Amino acid sequence: MRGLFLTVPSAAGTVNILRGIDLDIAAGEAVAVVGPSGSGKTSLLMVLAGLERASAGSVRIDGHELTAMDEDALARLRRRMVAIVFQSFHLIPTMTALENVAVPLELAGEADAGPRAEESLRAVGLGHRLTHLPGQLSGGEQQRVALARAFAPRPRLLLADEPTGNLDGATGAAVMDLLFGLSARHGTTLLLITHDPALAARCPRQIHIADGLATDVTAAAAR
Repeated sequence: MRGLFLTVPSAAGTVNILRGIDLDIAAGEAVAVVGPSGSGKTSLLMVLAGLERASAGSVRIDGHELTAMDEDALARLRRRMVAIVFQSFHLIPTMTALENVAVPLELAGEADAGPRAEESLRAVGLGHRLTHLPGQLSGGEQQRVALARAFAPRPRLLLADEPTGNLDGATGAAVMDLLFGLSARHGTTLLLITHDPALAARCPRQIHIADGLATDVTAAAAR
């Protein structure tokens, strides 16, 4: 991304959320995004996901310029290339684990949605929970379903926003082991928003955002 700005109107005037961010992330790289609350971390994720439009600047994913796309093109890009895991699990409560994972595959027109969804759930250790509804699963199991759903379409980029925020320490660590393991296995680029220094340290690179500006902490430390 180059010269990325995001401004939004408010009753008190224009708010500058992102203020000219330049950032390159290589394919397959794992990057932690850290910084205080309200600094623009989640807004950056939303722009990268095509869920929020940049006010100015350029955002490219695998050669595709997001700022030039309409909403339909952005939706197609997300289905093909981008997955998001949030702090909340966002599972459909009336669908089984298998059905929740199959949904994005079916929306993308994949003929093997069912088998791929089952394979993805088995990869996160939930082969015995295929027919369970979210309400019948623990918090850790629900987040593993969310991970299975994210990786099933084989995205190029995974955006994770505080994915362990609703989990206890041990369960969160197990989920993160899965997330890092699956990212490495599939060669998925990972952008992880976290307030946990230990979790951020698991990424080879850290980007600090404050007041809408980004600093490459890893590069600064190496100088």
